[in-house]
Amino acid sequence: MRELKVYNSLSRTKEIFTPLISGHVGMYVCGPTVYSDVHLGNCRTFISFDVIYRYFRYLGYKVRYVRNITDAGHLEGDRDEGDDKFSKKARVEQLEPMEIVQKYTLGFHKVMELFNNLPPTIEPTATGHITEQIRMAQCIIDNGYAYVVNGTVYFDVEKYNKEKPYGILTNRKLEELLEGTRDLGGQDEKKGRLDFALWIKASSEHLMQWPSPWGMGFPGWHIECSAMSEKYLGKQFDIHGGGMDLAATHHTNEIAQSEACYHTAPVRYWLHTNMLTVNGVRMSKSAGNGFLPGELFTGSHPLLEKAYSPMNVRFFMLQTHYRSTLDFSNEALQAAEKGLKRLLEAYNHLEKLSIDTKGPAGNKELDEKVRKLVNEFDENMSDDFNTAKVLASMFELVPVINSIKDKTVDLSSLSKDTLTLMQEKFKNYLFDVFGLKQVTETDNSKLQGVIQLLIDIRREAKSKKDFVTSDKIRNQLLQLGIAIKDEKDGGMSWSVE
Repeated sequence: MRELKVYNSLSRTKEIFTPLISGHVGMYVCGPTVYSDVHLGNCRTFISFDVIYRYFRYLGYKVRYVRNITDAGHLEGDRDEGDDKFSKKARVEQLEPMEIVQKYTLGFHKVMELFNNLPPTIEPTATGHITEQIRMAQCIIDNGYAYVVNGTVYFDVEKYNKEKPYGILTNRKLEELLEGTRDLGGQDEKKGRLDFALWIKASSEHLMQWPSPWGMGFPGWHIECSAMSEKYLGKQFDIHGGGMDLAATHHTNEIAQSEACYHTAPVRYWLHTNMLTVNGVRMSKSAGNGFLPGELFTGSHPLLEKAYSPMNVRFFMLQTHYRSTLDFSNEALQAAEKGLKRLLEAYNHLEKLSIDTKGPAGNKELDEKVRKLVNEFDENMSDDFNTAKVLASMFELVPVINSIKDKTVDLSSLSKDTLTLMQEKFKNYLFDVFGLKQVTETDNSKLQGVIQLLIDIRREAKSKKDFVTSDKIRNQLLQLGIAIKDEKDGGMSWSVE
């Protein structure tokens, strides 16, 4: 198979990828916490690893891709104190926690489908693997790296650090990490400030709890990924991925747990995606710039000038390397929209071309240039999955294709083998590796115009107190999966349910 280099966050260098088992790849990616709608930062990570998954398959590897669903044990602030996110949301919405889980899991799957992400080969849930998490916690206790206080099991970070560097993933020493902590409620129970919970004692009113050797409780957030990755990929596996925001705590704790339990490094290559910004400012709820995928697809967020189709957004993300910061702006999204259209139009013409007879190229220099650019597709993707460089090579070929289309360059300038290679590689990369789809006449920009027309008709009907027509428009759109919301100021917004 082709040599592939990946950037390993653990070594902070590019390394030649060598799988544990020849021809096979085991890959684990931290999935969503399904107590709310999936946010765009998560989507960038999942799209990046979808492309990585697709590229391994393109190279001929058999891939076991595991991506979990966190449906228990994730506390507010990602610490061992505070409310459980699922219980809190269930109380707010007056639903059972598993109703919350079901609602947002289905929503997550719908967004992934819109982005044309392939499903993982295994999608385990935290609640479906309570036994494995209890067993792992007990193993860590037995090995001397965890202790029990009042029904809660804590991992002893300082004891572990005496034998293994706890901050190895982020290259930080324990002293630095301790300086960055602050006193929090519940710290009296812990031996050290960095100690984290493997299992948490549940109060009587806690909605999600299970029996354990230490009493009724629920798992800590970090242990689920360690337990499930071991079950489906083994004590050591090839690739673990996620957003860079997970490296300092969640992934650091995964390494410590697995090493403490199994006495081996769990992961050979750690891959992390970078963060999102909007107009140069980090995307966050507090900054007011944290729009959701549905708001992108409908254009309903105040920072957006229009709707952008899922393929437009996916293509936009692929224009930046997964380890680089990705900046959202209307200008960049609209430029990507035009770029995707241009690329697909060139492909659609390229697909129709044919050379009947084998023979030398009429323009040897052009033929060699085209072949070199096409061969760069594999070279650049095999250099840490550089989608941006692959697209750059594709766009260099677009003028050649358009010149043949406009007959300013004769098709016979290329050899039959070069034309066939270009056709095959364009198809492979656009659809199989990059996971793009042809943009149809019913994309979201047109859909937005149609729905806006219906909203205007509904607003006019309401002003005339024609509530029959107003309700009919709202109800029939809802049946089609489009929700109209009446705002307090008299305006109306819509979203895809």
